[in-house]
Amino acid sequence: MLNFSLDVVTTAAILFIVSSGLLIIFGVMKIINFSHGAFLTVGGYASVIVAQFGLNWWWSLPFSLAIGFALGMFVERFVVRPLYARPLDAILATWGLGIIVGQIITLAFGRGVQMVDSPVNGALHFLGTEYSAYRLILVGVALVVALALGALLNGTRLGLQTRAVIMNEALARGLGISSARVRFLTFCMGAALASAAGTLITPLSSVDPNMGVPWIVGAFMLVMVSGSSLVSLAVACLVLGGAQVAVSTYVNPVLGGLTIAVLAALLLRLRPEGFARG
Repeated sequence: MLNFSLDVVTTAAILFIVSSGLLIIFGVMKIINFSHGAFLTVGGYASVIVAQFGLNWWWSLPFSLAIGFALGMFVERFVVRPLYARPLDAILATWGLGIIVGQIITLAFGRGVQMVDSPVNGALHFLGTEYSAYRLILVGVALVVALALGALLNGTRLGLQTRAVIMNEALARGLGISSARVRFLTFCMGAALASAAGTLITPLSSVDPNMGVPWIVGAFMLVMVSGSSLVSLAVACLVLGGAQVAVSTYVNPVLGGLTIAVLAALLLRLRPEGFARG
């Protein structure tokens, strides 16, 4: 039972890390960035490059953050910005961009599956049981990400401007806030977070040109039921992630992979605001 509880908590942490970048982009821009999976894949290959150079795995984190931010600058300026007034077109454009990035990665690295060694091996003796040390570390990483984003949004001038744009963009512009600047920085930060998330999940899975694809639907549904709230996202990850673990453990792993999408769709049907406070 304790192992099951730890599986729920660590799965929720991983889902939060993967979804947080998508959440902040959706919260400000009100568009779903379907290139999110491509940014995850870029982060995965950032760790592969670091390993090929013989560097310590932990260098993958700043490297993936830098690559994600730089790629986010390019995508926001040349792909997303012209489509702010056409959110459906922006969704299609980011989906197409994800395909293009996947093909570029395939040309550069091939279609083969690559593995990255975990920076922390073995299990920890935790509350009377042995459990994966790396998965426990990811719980701490998720807490750091949540606290850092909370501090950014609530304790900085950029955060104040971001919240103003989220609540009423027209009024924010009337008060002299550059919504274009807020959107630009938000997209870049979301892209950097997605890339870092890709690096963080590589020790738990293989790296290939499509590694980000399986995460898109789950992250998308979690964001839809969370609105623009980090707290709601954390609750959604815990509840829906816990349901996924339960179904995978006691019913069938294949059905477990569908759990988040199905439950999120039902929740939105019964409660359109999802986990967000109405």
